[in-house]
Amino acid sequence: MLERDKYMELKEILAHVDHTLLAQTSTAEQIEALCRDAVKYGTASVCVPASYVAQAARYFKAQEGRTPAVCTVIGFPNGYDTTICKCVQARDAIANGADEIDMVINIGWAKDHRWDELLDEIRAVREACGDKILKVIIETCMLDDEEKVELCRIVSRSGADYIKTSTGFGGGGATFHDVELFAANIAPSLKIKAAGGISSIEDAEKFIALGADRLGTSRLVKIAKEKEK
Repeated sequence: MLERDKYMELKEILAHVDHTLLAQTSTAEQIEALCRDAVKYGTASVCVPASYVAQAARYFKAQEGRTPAVCTVIGFPNGYDTTICKCVQARDAIANGADEIDMVINIGWAKDHRWDELLDEIRAVREACGDKILKVIIETCMLDDEEKVELCRIVSRSGADYIKTSTGFGGGGATFHDVELFAANIAPSLKIKAAGGISSIEDAEKFIALGADRLGTSRLVKIAKEKEK
């Protein structure tokens, strides 16, 4: 069994977790298991493919008490859908029950330094999301530090709620350096989500200490389950 003090420490970390399953092979049974674990372990949200948003929303509606938010991804994982498509995806996801939207920026535009167009796109998706939470994924593993800093400024101006490190599908995940860089360059109103490759309690604690408010991962719930054995 878990020691009480360690359980409470892990429980606090799990409250920052977007419990995530975005694999192409995700099944309805796996999504239901994800939702069940998210309720049991008190995660902030589940992050699921758009086609499973309605299922997750129905599952949580049938539960009593506090339930996690339903999060999904748009323009995922490559970011090169048109702005109109991203806005349609966001509206559709919200109509199906999504509480939070994680959008991928057009990474090619970032490499071309088309900053005004990036800002306009994020603002358009922000408008499409209404009062729902919007997180902006900039895929840090594909950018240099100057580009990351400029995107910190742009996302800060966009009205988004979070800047997020990674999709987890781009060949790299969250790093301590990137979260520190975000924390030093974003507006006070913008929050940070670290995602991709977070696999230990120690790393999760450090990301939170460096300024991350959310952690995109499935591994921390697996750790909690292992500790109960």
